[in-house]
Amino acid sequence: MTQSDTRYMRLALSLGRRGLGRSAPNPAVGCVIVQGARIVGRGWTQPGGRPHAETIALAQAGAAVRGATAYVTLEPCAHHGQTPPCAAALIEAGIARVVVALGDPDPRVDGGGLAMLHAAGVKVETGLCADEARADLAGFLCRVTLGRPMVTLKLASSFDGRIATASGDSQWITGAEARRHVHAMRATHDAVMIGAGTARADDPLLTVRGLGVDHQPIRVVLSRHLDLPLDSQLARTARDLPVWICHGRRAAPELVSAWSGIGAEMVEVDETQGALDPGAVLQALGARGLTRVYCEGGGSLAASLLSAGLVDELVGYTAGVAIGAEGRPSLAAMGLGRLTEAPRFDLTETRVIGSDILHRWRQRHR
Repeated sequence: MTQSDTRYMRLALSLGRRGLGRSAPNPAVGCVIVQGARIVGRGWTQPGGRPHAETIALAQAGAAVRGATAYVTLEPCAHHGQTPPCAAALIEAGIARVVVALGDPDPRVDGGGLAMLHAAGVKVETGLCADEARADLAGFLCRVTLGRPMVTLKLASSFDGRIATASGDSQWITGAEARRHVHAMRATHDAVMIGAGTARADDPLLTVRGLGVDHQPIRVVLSRHLDLPLDSQLARTARDLPVWICHGRRAAPELVSAWSGIGAEMVEVDETQGALDPGAVLQALGARGLTRVYCEGGGSLAASLLSAGLVDELVGYTAGVAIGAEGRPSLAAMGLGRLTEAPRFDLTETRVIGSDILHRWRQRHR
């Protein structure tokens, strides 16, 4: 494959990212159609997962599609759902060559789209920019292969790893630029998730603000006993913006009824060792179609996810302020006896945001 192939595929990847946080349960795919040296069609997965990227790009290309090359970030689908297979649409349109970044592990596809294209005489090439595509599509891949959404854990802390003073004062450790970046991260995820302690202490809204976006993530709260204030911002906005509450089986029926009555979706999950089972929570969210979850704490929830090996990416915002040992740590106790037991992550990005430092880490698979 040529440098031009790589350039077109990277354009397709950038288009696909426009669907992050909006396409679940479907993957956020990008497609570019090229005739000669001219781009004749572009598309990405639309809100709610349809139309697919290929459908949008083909419609834009029109008659210019015949004999063209299509660059697609994920294997075109081969199954009939609410729409016909994208592989069949590419064949019918007269595409001569299809370049695919990554195969689709969904059992309904899993090589079937590529086989359909081959059988029709379309030239197929795979693997271009596969690592980039795998990172972009991590949420979808995680849900298909593991049954749960990808989890991004956000930690905003002082230089010495504290999230508040001993009295609970935490506004604001990081600066306005870092907080704006957090809102941008929320926008690329299907849901924002917090624990009951954070919900009670901070009374957060958990929406994307200041960016002009026209969609909002689902707000997910983990509360074993449903001991959450019914006059909170989340409660007051539950009818307008989705709120899902994960609770234990022994939660008081009157509280379940009260939250349901104000518009929240109730998700009953199993417990383990006196707390909600984080794995069961994520399986339940995956079963409801979520592919990307942005966890904003608190310390107990973050520690439980890390201990269970359920954090796929860490995003840290570190401020140039020191609070001291009496401050509240960013993580609760994890019960580690040896350093070799600690979860490990590989650094993927670091940069300055305003007066703070952003660092991103990806789970190290042993």
